[in-house]
Amino acid sequence: MSTILIRQAEIINEGQRFIADVFIKNGLIDKIGNLSTYIADKTIDAKGLLLLPGVIDDQVHFREPGLTHKGTIYSEARAGVAGGVTSFMEMPNTSPSATTLSLLEDKYAIAQKNALANYSFFLGTSNDNIEEIKKADPKRICGIKIFMGSSTGNLVVDNPNSLEQIFAQAPMIISTHCETDAIVKANQAKILAEYGEEIDAKFHPLIRDTEACYTSSVLAISLAKKHDARLHILHISTAKETALFDNSIPLEKKKITAEACIHHLWFSDEDYAAKGNFIKWNPAIKSKTDRDAIFKALLDDRIDVIATDHAPHTIEEKNKRYLDASSGGPLIQHSLLAMLDFHAQGKISLEKIVEKMSHNPAILFQIDKRGYIREGYHADLVLVDLHDTETVNKSTILYACGWSPFEGHTFQSKIKHTLVSGHLVYSNGQFDESKKGQRLQFDR
Repeated sequence: MSTILIRQAEIINEGQRFIADVFIKNGLIDKIGNLSTYIADKTIDAKGLLLLPGVIDDQVHFREPGLTHKGTIYSEARAGVAGGVTSFMEMPNTSPSATTLSLLEDKYAIAQKNALANYSFFLGTSNDNIEEIKKADPKRICGIKIFMGSSTGNLVVDNPNSLEQIFAQAPMIISTHCETDAIVKANQAKILAEYGEEIDAKFHPLIRDTEACYTSSVLAISLAKKHDARLHILHISTAKETALFDNSIPLEKKKITAEACIHHLWFSDEDYAAKGNFIKWNPAIKSKTDRDAIFKALLDDRIDVIATDHAPHTIEEKNKRYLDASSGGPLIQHSLLAMLDFHAQGKISLEKIVEKMSHNPAILFQIDKRGYIREGYHADLVLVDLHDTETVNKSTILYACGWSPFEGHTFQSKIKHTLVSGHLVYSNGQFDESKKGQRLQFDR
């Protein structure tokens, strides 16, 4: 038996703010309240600190197996817990692509040995793996991932019959990357004909434009409605797409949901001049108008969750000419800090941050006993100091790739402690790696 007592924290949970103690026993939240008589194996003085449910990031790319020169499950989950992320859901575009249950279990085996955060993995789709999809266990796998454009190998599902089968027969939530490759290719051909091949990243949102995203999202929604499927559209990047989503019903009853990512909330196309390929993502970062509309949809609950699409590439891969540079970037270490900066600017409440980064991912994916500070729930918790700062530089970046699009920025808050399944894995810059995270279970 191991116990931890967190004393006098300001708890932000389920729309409420209050000061209380939290007693943790055997990895679970045992008691919340005035616990002045309690004694524990370890006590954390949290006076002056915020206590939040740990962040659940529903979209990351940790690159293992096969692409470990970019990152590993160990390295990227470690960076995540330093940023207050206690659970992650990882995508199938590794090498080999995780399009069979056997290959998926290989990833779970790696995570069981190495992940400092709790974990789950999406089963990838192809034009011909419907039988694998049908066998997936909804209680043990977070979801099915469809690349409706913008991927490599066999992961792009571009056969209309295959899409119909997946939406009709998938036994759990379907998450989609929505871009229409034909539009992207036509846009690129037109721009290259006019400007030549030595273009830079400012053309990225012109190539991967609004229509490429919108037409694909419309298709996904139409298929979901036709087959009464549960659909979650990832990384919304356009103002036009925000009109596709509903805020008139509670999340628990929604069949179609959406996600916003940190980079689409933070950057705009004006940042390409300074950041170049280091903010090259698919779908592209677009205009300030798009960014502001996404933020508005987040606040009014048309967009349901905040994630990162954490996707590390090496500096060498990002320093190639625009056409050859990899798309994606590392964000998981700083996602909560970024949202807390928005709070400091008066743009979003602490309660709404917790809702979008912790509660709603748990609701949306029906995660068992996580995402809240509740008695009987797993103790996935983060303690934050709103009165300390953290500057991003090479010495503080924990990603294997060694860079961040936030380099040089000083965040107005600091992560002090992170607990994963009741284990104090990160404390004041130090890690205790003696225990690993747990496989997420789903109440479906």
